[in-house]
Amino acid sequence: MVTPGEEIRRRLQDRGWTQGDLAQIMDRPPQTVNQIIQGKKAITPDMAAALAAAFGTTPDLWMQLESQFRLSLVKVDTSPIEKRARLCDYAPVKEMIRRGWIAAAESVEEQERIVCQFFEIGSLDEVPRIVAAMRKSSPSTDLSPSQTAWCFRARHVAKSLPIGGFDEKRMGAMKRDLRILAAYPAEAQRIPTIMRENGIRFVVVEHLAGSKVDGAAFWLDEQSPTIAVSLRLDRMDNFWFTLMHECAHIDHHDAISIDAEMGHEEREQPLMKETAEKRADEDAAAALIPPDELDSFIRRIGPIYAKPNIIQFAHRIKMHPGIILGQLQYRAEIKFGAHHEMQPKIRAHVISTALTDGWGVELSPGSA
Repeated sequence: MVTPGEEIRRRLQDRGWTQGDLAQIMDRPPQTVNQIIQGKKAITPDMAAALAAAFGTTPDLWMQLESQFRLSLVKVDTSPIEKRARLCDYAPVKEMIRRGWIAAAESVEEQERIVCQFFEIGSLDEVPRIVAAMRKSSPSTDLSPSQTAWCFRARHVAKSLPIGGFDEKRMGAMKRDLRILAAYPAEAQRIPTIMRENGIRFVVVEHLAGSKVDGAAFWLDEQSPTIAVSLRLDRMDNFWFTLMHECAHIDHHDAISIDAEMGHEEREQPLMKETAEKRADEDAAAALIPPDELDSFIRRIGPIYAKPNIIQFAHRIKMHPGIILGQLQYRAEIKFGAHHEMQPKIRAHVISTALTDGWGVELSPGSA
């Protein structure tokens, strides 16, 4: 590597100039020129421009030589920085620590060990694996680090729930029981009990910033289904649609089938996921409101949906008006935001009885 001082000496020799000559030409103190040549003084942009004018070069040449020279003098071990950057790319470590999901460590090596333990992997070279079918903004895409971390936290929390055996033959009756609860916000308090009686773990984990996860259906093993919700949107329609959507995944064993298909060609995976998500959406909508009933209502009332009409229809089919409003909005029959007063908040009712991690309710890293 050629240093700035060596390059100046070479050019002075080629021209037969002395350091004093160069100082006079640039109208700079001789001491300044000598310090630059010896590497004791850095070349500033102004000096780079002066040297370029004196030697007929460009200022970039001198700035590049100066930058390369200064970098060569740096003797700092950057491996801890690289490890911390890799760790932050791998998982939202800072938020996980803030939420109490993992403990903070003094060294990056220890922090990496804790993160690996959380994701149940041996090293950051491994990809965390969890059998899950998640409802998020882009269901056909791979999980983001925040979504993966959320799902693992839900899994850890779910493991602490004692529960009986699961019988898939009871799914139909369970979904009918759940539908009855959907008519009144406060009835959501009974959901954990109904889930537990049917061998399904139900947990609530507040979403991580930017994750946009609404819920997930996954299996601790082939006989231990779990439904986790984030209550990211504190709205009656979103919660109940998410819950029934995840019930559909359990009912169809989507989580297991999707995981089993991961060995197929990459081009087949997005289509398979999209099919499972579409089916879960259709099942969730039908479980809450019979499609023929909603179609009939739309034909009779649309395109103007007055609030009294929606309420009357809700009373007739024994469903909360907010859920009907949500499906009409999903079908683009009503603009989102219209009749917003018909969408009560539901989070407080759900977390009053469900095992919850979030909104100030923290579980210690070792407790789940």
